[in-house]
Amino acid sequence: MQRLAVLGAGSWGTALALVLARNGHRVTLWGHDPEVMATMAETRRNPRYLSDVELPPGITPEAALDKTVADADAVLMVVPSSAFADCARQLSAVIPASIPLIWATKGLDARHGGLLHETAQALLPDHPLAVLSGPSFAAEVAHGLPTAVALASTDHKACEQLAAMFHEERFRVYTSSDVIGVELGGAVKNVLAIATGLSDGLGFGANARAGLITRGLAEIRRLGAELGAEDATLTGLAGMGDLILTCTDDQSRNRRMGLALGRGESVADAAAAIGQVVEGVRTASELMLLADRLEVEMPISRAVEKVVTGACSPRAAAEGLMARAQKAEFD
Repeated sequence: MQRLAVLGAGSWGTALALVLARNGHRVTLWGHDPEVMATMAETRRNPRYLSDVELPPGITPEAALDKTVADADAVLMVVPSSAFADCARQLSAVIPASIPLIWATKGLDARHGGLLHETAQALLPDHPLAVLSGPSFAAEVAHGLPTAVALASTDHKACEQLAAMFHEERFRVYTSSDVIGVELGGAVKNVLAIATGLSDGLGFGANARAGLITRGLAEIRRLGAELGAEDATLTGLAGMGDLILTCTDDQSRNRRMGLALGRGESVADAAAAIGQVVEGVRTASELMLLADRLEVEMPISRAVEKVVTGACSPRAAAEGLMARAQKAEFD
């Protein structure tokens, strides 16, 4: 039994806390709203997310960060990418250097579009670091439906130990040393899910959806090659697996955002209706900063960025993609 701190009481943080508690670990689940966390402690349910799932006795809701991480054997960050740096900075003052840090955040650094491990290394340089990602809707994980994900760390021993904390017959965890690839797949797929939602919202059909997913994967692989990711990772669970899931199922917030935009709704109205953070909206601009810096061509992702920032309409973005010059599929 381990003592684990989970930072972020949204749907994904709550689902992962449930996985850890079901594996017999003691989990302290942190959220920034004291009233919500007090309600969670009293009712044994998350009032905002996954409210149909009862929290087992092994989960303790907490609103104070220092109490959450006190005596923790490992810390799992499941906060939005926009809050990742601030959360890591706060952690650096309250946890010993030996404590491993895992994150299940899928996005890029909000300041300059870098990968999250760069932020973690800068703010928590003396900690074993790992990233958890893969095709995993929170509701299905919370209800114990079969799921397979990847956990990556450059520290092989820590990777094996951390994966074992999560792994069980309904939540399979595959280990990897490719932190960059696992992070990249989880970030870019959100932008591409908006693209497929846009296409479906415009009524373009299944052919267009399949084309966007396939060419979107090509964009991920091009960017991955420049960043030093392993190509096999990008065609595995954290890459292609998560891409397929997020682009094809309406449980995806990012896909639902695209569907709404394709139907003519605004980003603000769609976000309000979804009621949770839609990472791909922010990530689209951060991704373009990264792609431009590395001079990587990502036309689908750029089209999404233009739509979510209001630079062009969904239909104009689609027409721009279709008007691109003919080229070889593999170059």
